[in-house]
Amino acid sequence: MTTTQLLKATRLLDFEHPALRALINERQWLALSEHDRIGAAYAFVRDEIAFGYNTSDDLPASVVLADGYGQCNTKSTLLMALLRALGIPCRLHGFTIDKVLQKGAVTGWAYLLAPRNILHSWVEVQHEGRWINLEGFILDGQYLRALQQRFADHRGPFLGYGVGTPDLNDPAVDWRCADTYIQRDGINQDFGVFDDPDAFYARCGANLSGPKRWVFERIVRHMMNRNVDRIRRSGSPREAAQRSSLPEMTSK
Repeated sequence: MTTTQLLKATRLLDFEHPALRALINERQWLALSEHDRIGAAYAFVRDEIAFGYNTSDDLPASVVLADGYGQCNTKSTLLMALLRALGIPCRLHGFTIDKVLQKGAVTGWAYLLAPRNILHSWVEVQHEGRWINLEGFILDGQYLRALQQRFADHRGPFLGYGVGTPDLNDPAVDWRCADTYIQRDGINQDFGVFDDPDAFYARCGANLSGPKRWVFERIVRHMMNRNVDRIRRSGSPREAAQRSSLPEMTSK
């Protein structure tokens, strides 16, 4: 895999889309150093794209941006598109996670419908001559802080509610020129690295197909997103005033 391959646009990494270009221009990210360009794109995808469930994993970055929310796979696609638009080589690392990691965020028969092994991915970015794993952008800060408040007395490893980490109170989710993780401890299968998400889904498919996918798109994901919103809104009163900036995730 060459640097050129790791910077190109694809069907899913559609960073020439006007909405992505407008975002980059408005934020003036191209004027930043490489370190800060990575940090800016990372922070945007983590906190301005709320944690939630889109119609499918294999969506173009422009669709994820328009939705305003996403999960591990869709947020990875958006982050990769932004990084490549900013001239930062990146690739995708594909996995599956045990669905127990989703328990709490996903409940009832929505949890029962979910496959035991759920497709998962993170982004690997090339910076200062090495590869850095980025996974800590999946959960937006408000959702994560609500979990930290809910489980304030918990000590040790935590698995559930979209989290798989050795320490819920201090997970490695901030960009500090080092690996970031929030779901790594739920991984149960490693598919290796891919040039882009297009290649990952071409090989591994999507999490659901057929009638299950239809039910998920039209019914189940809305239930899941309402539950995630309830968890997020259970955070501190101080953050309540900020929540109006997060997208409504039940209407699409």
